[in-house]
Amino acid sequence: MVDIGDEAPDFTVPKAGGEAYNDLEAFTLSDAVADGPTVLAFYPAAFTSGCTAEMCAFRDSMGLFDDLDAQVYGVSVDLPFSQNVWIQQEAINFPMLSDWNHEVIHAYDVVLDDMYGTIEVAQRSVFVVDTDGVVTYKWVRDGENPDFDTLVSETGKAVEEATLASD
Repeated sequence: MVDIGDEAPDFTVPKAGGEAYNDLEAFTLSDAVADGPTVLAFYPAAFTSGCTAEMCAFRDSMGLFDDLDAQVYGVSVDLPFSQNVWIQQEAINFPMLSDWNHEVIHAYDVVLDDMYGTIEVAQRSVFVVDTDGVVTYKWVRDGENPDFDTLVSETGKAVEEATLASD
């Protein structure tokens, strides 16, 4: 499993921007981290209650991440077209990354292989990657869903620490 201090596995996947159903472009992690700390918030599936609550908690706290020049991306195995619809439906103000072929969840070892007893999805988890491409924070769900506002706040503190360390 990817751990704090490890180089973040690089990947290229479709990015859903949410402006339209077909608002898609390629996203490569190694290109993105040069622009500032990067938050990868893995979630099992769009349109589900827990995932909507989690991503909306990030949405409602984007000012915190903007102040730190941090980028936030949701990551799931959903197709990018459905992610775009979900972004619009929930007024999510950050992009989603589509790991439709499941390579990223395997690279980060955050595979939940039995959602509803039948489907492989992302395990709810958060990684903060600094501008050197190193993981500086990791949280992986263990047990029930956390309080999402607290999770987002802790993620923001981790981003701030990563920012201070790189200055």
